[in-house]
Amino acid sequence: MADWEVVSRGAVNIEVEAHLRQALSSGRQLRVKLGIDPSSPDIHLGHTVVLGKLGDFQRVGHQAVLIIGDFTARIGDPSGQSTTRRPLEVEEVEANAATYLEQVFKVLDPDRTEVRRQSEWFGGMSLADVLGLAGRVTLAQIATRDDFRKRIDAGSPVGLHELLYPLMQAYDSVAVRSDVELGGTDQLFNLMFGRDVQREHGQEPQDVITMPLLEGLDGVNKMSKSLGNYVGVSEDPFEMYGKLMSVPDALIPKYMRLASAIEEADIFEFEQSMSAGSNPRDAKSLLAQSVISRFHSAPLAEAARERWELQFHARQVPAEMPEVSTGDLAGSPNAAAVVRELLGHAGLGLISASEARRLIVQGGVRINGLVVHDPGYRYEAEDGDVWQIGKRRFVRVRSTMFARADQAGETT
Repeated sequence: MADWEVVSRGAVNIEVEAHLRQALSSGRQLRVKLGIDPSSPDIHLGHTVVLGKLGDFQRVGHQAVLIIGDFTARIGDPSGQSTTRRPLEVEEVEANAATYLEQVFKVLDPDRTEVRRQSEWFGGMSLADVLGLAGRVTLAQIATRDDFRKRIDAGSPVGLHELLYPLMQAYDSVAVRSDVELGGTDQLFNLMFGRDVQREHGQEPQDVITMPLLEGLDGVNKMSKSLGNYVGVSEDPFEMYGKLMSVPDALIPKYMRLASAIEEADIFEFEQSMSAGSNPRDAKSLLAQSVISRFHSAPLAEAARERWELQFHARQVPAEMPEVSTGDLAGSPNAAAVVRELLGHAGLGLISASEARRLIVQGGVRINGLVVHDPGYRYEAEDGDVWQIGKRRFVRVRSTMFARADQAGETT
């Protein structure tokens, strides 16, 4: 496959295509930049879309330049935001950055990646330096950003530090002399702004490639840890398998193209069969195994599949699961309240009272294999009772008995 086909595959925007084609055909090694903000300790499948594109450039012989945004992460990327984000403390950024590279190198070749930190150039800047940098751009240029414009028009505050974000990201391109910059489609303004700032500093403007955003497991919003709709690349293989089996059917082909190593011909075949009414379960299983193989190994992917089939297809209960003492639940005898308490004490997530009731009404809760249909069902615990909440969450009840409903009172 020609270099152009490799690096352009799946791209949404390519600016400037003719120039990039010429640069690729020249035989010159290009410096291809990607900046990542360590705003959380984990990388998820959404991040790997653009990381994978950087890997494509590596594979055809170009230099990957990965910038750890240890300064911009303190601001928080305002792209697509309707409110000012909470600035991160230096300690938070450093702790998150410590986990990033191990995860990034599940996608990139570490021996062919130049890792840089923004603190190399921003750390020593004086106020005079900052003013000199800011003086090269205008408020009108930055205020053309759609998200800033919407907030200003709505009377919502825009912090001065947020206005510096695109300028700082743009200056990164100057600092590393970027030939090409990569990002998601929500980054197009920042990437194009980098061209302007490079030009102001006497450099040839970088070419720009944006990649699609990957929706999360909710099928609506961009994958995000803060929304809980993500699949982390370092998650346990079984957990990854379970999450990927819950991908909305309509998104299966997109996940295959953006997050897996499945060949296009196979993806097309699955699209055709699903359009004809076939069960998408096999496609999801293939997707899950491909993703787990990519970030863990093929044997672990197969083990996750077998465990899933055993547990959920054959409706068998896992041998190991979190355990919660009945003493922690003594004030919650009705089923809906017990569900909330079990999840909270087992560390499996917090849900509202209405969510707990809805799960029960929809048949999503079982005690010892029997479906609980009534959110008000009075639960009297026996040591060893197993609660199944949804498809993947199991909790075993241990130790003392609940107080009887007439002693404990009602909890909603």
